[in-house]
Amino acid sequence: MIVSRISALQGWRRFGLAVLSGALFALGHAPVGIPAVGFLALPVLVLLSGTAARPRSAFWAGWGFGFGYFVVSLHWIGHAFLVDAEAFAWMLPFALTGLPALLGLFWGAAGWLTHRLAPLPQLQQPPLALVLRTTLTLAATLTLADVARSHVLTGFPWALTGYVWVDTPVVQLSAWIGPHGVSFVTLVLASLPVLLVLTCPARLRIVAPLLPLAALTGLWALGSVRLAAETPDAPDAPVIRLAQPNAPQHLKWDPDYAPVFYQRLMEATAAPAGPLGPPDMVIWPETAVAFLLAESETARQNMAAAAGRAPLLTGAIHRHGDGSFANSLFVLDPEGAIAARYDKHHLVPFGEYVPFQSLFGALGLRQLAQRGRFVPGPGPEILAPAGLPSFAALICYEAIFPTAIVPGDQRPRWLLQITNDAWFGTLGGPQQHLAQARMRAIEQGLPMVRAANTGISAVIDARGRITASLGLDQHGGIDARLPAALPATFYVRFGDLPALLLSLLPIFACFVPLHTRGVSRGPSDDV
Repeated sequence: MIVSRISALQGWRRFGLAVLSGALFALGHAPVGIPAVGFLALPVLVLLSGTAARPRSAFWAGWGFGFGYFVVSLHWIGHAFLVDAEAFAWMLPFALTGLPALLGLFWGAAGWLTHRLAPLPQLQQPPLALVLRTTLTLAATLTLADVARSHVLTGFPWALTGYVWVDTPVVQLSAWIGPHGVSFVTLVLASLPVLLVLTCPARLRIVAPLLPLAALTGLWALGSVRLAAETPDAPDAPVIRLAQPNAPQHLKWDPDYAPVFYQRLMEATAAPAGPLGPPDMVIWPETAVAFLLAESETARQNMAAAAGRAPLLTGAIHRHGDGSFANSLFVLDPEGAIAARYDKHHLVPFGEYVPFQSLFGALGLRQLAQRGRFVPGPGPEILAPAGLPSFAALICYEAIFPTAIVPGDQRPRWLLQITNDAWFGTLGGPQQHLAQARMRAIEQGLPMVRAANTGISAVIDARGRITASLGLDQHGGIDARLPAALPATFYVRFGDLPALLLSLLPIFACFVPLHTRGVSRGPSDDV
């Protein structure tokens, strides 16, 4: 009955159900974090896409679901336009709807392709084999859509489906198949139980839904075993001190407030040694200082002195010889000299640079065209300054890209992310950004250290567990030992290849004729 009612929906009712289901699905992500909502939302998308009268209708079902999903999961983006509200508040409605509309195109394409390859007949109880094929095909096309949006126009792999498991043992699966593989498995397992109840023959209705639930239970157990595995001891691991100034973005560069935030950092850095002893390194967040660090020798010496002659790592703007600027990470030695520098290479569109800048200028959008003065660095880099274990440097946005962390076959001892999440507000953005940092640690089998301007600063072990943290809107410092690294994971060796193979198999299977109950549907059927 439910299947036939959903398949019979037309027009705005069908589209509205898609949008609402997508919005519900987004509640699986932080800060709400209820993965179970996927078991209600995803079956609706399968039915809306599969039973559409035409591929065009399936596209709009996928687009509507994606639009609702991204409006809710990315709502925090609007906060950035309120930092300088007088200049940019007018763009808020466009940001809150424009980006979800663009990202929804990927999911709309997945709906269209699913309908072309594996449509469902508009029956009260479609054949079980067709339901399985449509479900697997939609999971595959949505996964490939997310792979595409992770790379097109520099990529935006935020709110990937698999991230809903970050607070559960299931997320450990990413050490083998990465975020896209976890997304594919999630899409399949969350869709099937309800669909099997709705479409199975009566004799199978109790047993069939238990199969995907049993698979999920198995993955939960597998993750629990990995979490319980012995972690190498590191009694001589360096002690890290994270300093967090809690500088609101609208005050961060204010000449009256910048000295206050700098003093907070200095006080946290110079605080007495805790139970772990004096820190072996001190880390400040992204663009922690409001001056050009490379051109301020006295300030560097004062910072080094506050660190007790331990190396100090900090974010700051760097001015190149040609007058261009970079968003950089500096390593200061115990004397205050610059021991190493890393320039951010994956810049934020419309924040650190403006794509199609001349076009916006021609359209008269001068405020937008003039934003972003940074130039990118050469690419991912591992730093190994004297006295510190080697690390891969990540600045803010760069930590959302799972395949652009470590250059080539090199393997550092740990990962460092410095960030300024003050742009994101306090609800959604910072929590999701932290979740992605935890995913990178699991994928790489390396501890992640995260220094954030307003929080959430954290030390994360190689299995994604937070061992120490300093929450939102707090200033001060925390000390923690650097967790041990694990051997290179399966994902490190093979990247996203397993996930791509998983996603392509159901698509190839669609070209195998399927005959059941007198219904034969193939990818060439004219629907």
